[in-house]
Amino acid sequence: MTDLVRWEPFRELMSLRDAMDRLFEESFVPTLRADWGKAGIADLPAIDMFETKDNVVVKATVPGVKPEDLDISVSGDVLTVKGEVKEEKKEEGTNYIRRERRYGTFRRDIQLPVSINLDKADAVFEHGVLTLTLPKAEEVKPKKLTVHAKGK
Repeated sequence: MTDLVRWEPFRELMSLRDAMDRLFEESFVPTLRADWGKAGIADLPAIDMFETKDNVVVKATVPGVKPEDLDISVSGDVLTVKGEVKEEKKEEGTNYIRRERRYGTFRRDIQLPVSINLDKADAVFEHGVLTLTLPKAEEVKPKKLTVHAKGK
């Protein structure tokens, strides 16, 4: 006896769509910004940001970048980290078996949680990790106004 199987065209259509998505993802040569990590642009460079009582600290992983190739700026409440990973010289007569490291420029804009005092900011680069210590701006302290009675 033969079993009848119901034909579901949408199930086949979804598998075709998945196959087309995979085809497009694997076919195009991605740029540095689009290929650094599976999540895409947001992963370059990888950022940790935390807040202490007095500072906002940002740590960015930027392996292969020289400190002089980094450009850090603050505009309003947005911190921008830009840089370039330069390609190493190719060896004559080599045949690459695998080449996954990416080269080129990158840029990352990060919204700062509070206003900072850029004049007292500090940037340290060690072992491929950029650490920015950004002091919080002095908040306007409430002022008490004393009322004096005027004599006649």
